[in-house]
Amino acid sequence: MQINIRAVNKARDFLIKNKRTIAVAESVTSGNIQAALARAKDASKFFQGGITAYNLGHKTRHLGIDPVHALECNCVSEIVAEQMAKKICDLFLADFGIGITGFASLAPEENIHELFAYISIANKEKILITQKITPRKSTAYQVQLFYTNEAIRMLNLMMATKV
Repeated sequence: MQINIRAVNKARDFLIKNKRTIAVAESVTSGNIQAALARAKDASKFFQGGITAYNLGHKTRHLGIDPVHALECNCVSEIVAEQMAKKICDLFLADFGIGITGFASLAPEENIHELFAYISIANKEKILITQKITPRKSTAYQVQLFYTNEAIRMLNLMMATKV
């Protein structure tokens, strides 16, 4: 599996044509969404940047995540993804924000018995979509690529239907 460049280019074309920008707040994808957008031609015309925050401390400090809720869910919930998506718009002065948090590998010792992620896409303070996605079991890297491609697919879907 690899990044769907065609989907990235579709998002790029829409954003540039409509003079809109995007930023990304991610954890489970380890910066892969940011890297995919940054590699697109003319990325500086639409991509504002992003933050990769892995733990509760950084998600709380930099992305304004509610620490009490985050502790209850190991930083993985629709609420956390939505807070990440909205806050990244604000921090990077972007029109759109993607927030993603989840699990890319099992960790039974930490009570993580299934792989899933929540992806949220915001237009400033308005959440356009939040979705739970579940990959097939695979290597952590393949799961991260799956999540990255799903985030870009969802972004294109939102731009085609709601923006």
